[in-house]
Amino acid sequence: MSGQYSAFSDVAIVEAVRTPWVDLGGALAQVSPIDLGIKVGREVLARAAIDPQQIDSVLAGSMAQASFDAYLLPRHIGLYSGVAQRVPALGVQRICATGFELLRQAALEVGDGGQMALCVAAESMSRNPIAAYTHRDGFPLGGTVQFKDFLWEALYDPAPAVDMIATADNLAKRYGLSREAVDGYALLSHQRALESQAFGRWSAEIVAVTNEHFELAGYQPRGIELPRRVEAVTQDSHPRTTTMAALSRLRAIHTDGVQTAGNSCAVVDGAAAALVGRASQSKTPVLAHLLASAVIGVAPEFMGIGPTPAIQLLLQRSGLALSDIGRLEINEAQAAQVLAVAQTLELDCDRLNCQGGSLGIGHPLAATGLRLVMTLARQLREENLRYGIAAACVGGGQGMALLMENPVFIGSN
Repeated sequence: MSGQYSAFSDVAIVEAVRTPWVDLGGALAQVSPIDLGIKVGREVLARAAIDPQQIDSVLAGSMAQASFDAYLLPRHIGLYSGVAQRVPALGVQRICATGFELLRQAALEVGDGGQMALCVAAESMSRNPIAAYTHRDGFPLGGTVQFKDFLWEALYDPAPAVDMIATADNLAKRYGLSREAVDGYALLSHQRALESQAFGRWSAEIVAVTNEHFELAGYQPRGIELPRRVEAVTQDSHPRTTTMAALSRLRAIHTDGVQTAGNSCAVVDGAAAALVGRASQSKTPVLAHLLASAVIGVAPEFMGIGPTPAIQLLLQRSGLALSDIGRLEINEAQAAQVLAVAQTLELDCDRLNCQGGSLGIGHPLAATGLRLVMTLARQLREENLRYGIAAACVGGGQGMALLMENPVFIGSN
């Protein structure tokens, strides 16, 4: 099978955290993704009791140019997180799989002699600009002023001339997925997310966001300023109660499609961070062993099917079977997309996205991959399962998957 496969030895995800995911226009709407990234960067180092001076690589990703200093995002996150000035920083981008690619790049660096990498993904969907690319020389008299919403336009792929919702509708048609089935899966995701929030299943991965200043000796201070009367953001804002009847009343986005606002991922702001290092050098149990990655291309108009061949490649090259995998976290860009992947893998939903997914929580593009991984890693530990796979589709037609192992697994297999 074509694609790119990488196997890793003695590589561990030492610790990982995230901010709450907050709905578009919510309490994090005016916060720069750089400052969100600094917040989680500092927190993951503190939780792991790692001196920032031990970090020898900073890898960071963000899709939106959501601040005027966006070019400097990786470097500023590293510096204001306390990493030594001599340590380089790199920007990484693989759209919805950016979080996975951060971990892959870090694992390759560790395998090549690196000691510890700080990986950060931060996304402000709310701060996507209203942009114009054709007016550098001014506006012609009587001409059209072509400002467009970057957030909306970025959801359109001009190669196949379809938006991301249409790619899921294409999968629904190809695999015979009814509106009822798609809404049914969305309801399950919303219910699982609400239950997970109520029982505190994400409490170990979430760090509260408060008003905060970040100092860096000799340089300008920066920080987080929340809206008036908001003292702290402590939990994901999107999980909510819904019913099959409520979902079924929503109008399809495309007249001949099955996708609606209720069975598509929520648009949210948030950031996540992870530390990647050598498993053998950790003084305490690490969060997960990172075993392998796989990434592969698919047709852009069916981009949502990407996780299927990526997972198949991962299993083929690693020598494992799907039955060996205790839990899978597959990003829920759209409900039809997830169902198509489950159908083609012959995967039942009992092992899939057991704590809810992006339909119920939200999908802050670059940061989602890290959330999938940290949620999966903690599930494996809590349920004493050995192997897990996290995967995502990628706009433009790709799929990516990571294979992880529970470092404290007790069992015979």
